[in-house]
Amino acid sequence: MNALNVAEYTQTLGLQARQASAAMARADAATKNRALRTLARLLRENTAALQVDNAQDIERATAAGLAAPMVDRLKLSPKVLQTVAEGCEQLAAMPDLIGEISGMQQQPSGIRVGQMRVPLGVFAMIFESRPNVTIEAASLSIKSGNACILRGGSEAIESNKALAKLVQQALEEAGLPAEAVQLVQTTDREAVGQLIAMPEHVDVVIPRGGKGLIERISREAKVPVIKHLDGNCHVYVDDPCDIAMAVTVADNAKTNKYSPCNAAEGLLVARGVAADFLPKIGAVYAAKGVEMRCDAEAAAILSAVTGAKVVAATEQDWFEEYLAPIVSVKVVDGLDAAIAHINHYSSHHTDAILTRDHVHAQRFLREVDSASVMVNASTRFADGFEYGLGAEIGISTDKFHARGPVGLLGLTSLKYVVLGNGEVRN
Repeated sequence: MNALNVAEYTQTLGLQARQASAAMARADAATKNRALRTLARLLRENTAALQVDNAQDIERATAAGLAAPMVDRLKLSPKVLQTVAEGCEQLAAMPDLIGEISGMQQQPSGIRVGQMRVPLGVFAMIFESRPNVTIEAASLSIKSGNACILRGGSEAIESNKALAKLVQQALEEAGLPAEAVQLVQTTDREAVGQLIAMPEHVDVVIPRGGKGLIERISREAKVPVIKHLDGNCHVYVDDPCDIAMAVTVADNAKTNKYSPCNAAEGLLVARGVAADFLPKIGAVYAAKGVEMRCDAEAAAILSAVTGAKVVAATEQDWFEEYLAPIVSVKVVDGLDAAIAHINHYSSHHTDAILTRDHVHAQRFLREVDSASVMVNASTRFADGFEYGLGAEIGISTDKFHARGPVGLLGLTSLKYVVLGNGEVRN
């Protein structure tokens, strides 16, 4: 497809999406929920067929030498498909926000003023690797009464085509326009450039992938962008804390899965508990092959752990999102030092404190400037499904419009509504 054809193609997608968005905004809750439940059923019925298409993508990615964590993100296992099907059903069971009026107040003039929850209109989602994002984005788009244009990575093209076909089947069975969810069928990179520069058709763009992709879109987009650049998440082990619980949580936050943006990359330990805690977590990480990049104090304690991979940390390590079995480890004076470190080095995604001190917990929640802040829980919970949002379109570390996991609410806006009885302004 040449550049002219790509431009015409994306314009057509945009025009169709804009037309479909009007029908989606009018759709009642029962119709949207029927589409979601149908989609969940189709995903379960087609699990085996979807894995055949997915195998083509995995085979091609492996042959191309794609890194193991990236290949892992491509996999549409029965468990992954079951999770996204459940996400569709969870969304269908949630209240419909669209059309909800709040804050209605009578004014001295006699008019009543409030706000109505409405869809954004059309969003474009540009994402890499994970094909399950196709379903997460589509299901949220349906529930929120939006239309969307999805552009997945070339490495997942066969999986995404197969999933998008099921989405459009579900929409049509529910009596909704198939064009409410469209997948860009070309892998030509020019399609991305066109998609993010059509404000007449696209209201917001949501990039989800590597830092390079998100930086490019943030730089070139002519429409608003909902984004996070990376996930340098921290676990801070406070003094005092429950050591056994801290070991369990710090282990899960790092090793439950290495590739997601909510995996912990930095471990901060209060000096008062370091001698007790570090050998225990060090033994767990050593058994799992996790490399520990340490400051001098942490290294001195961890070097005595049998089999531990201990490396001296550089300044860059405190900033790093590894997405791999590597963690930075630093001993800090206490809560103030931990908060200062996190606010300086983190990507403001998700950070957790493990503590027995209620005052410390409250200060951490207030003072750590991140989209999700946790007490005595794994950073791996920073996810739309786990937060009860049904699914997640992405995570925003911006402070405007949406922050944290972006689910149903983040795909809507508010408009003012005024109810009168013939009032005129004096």
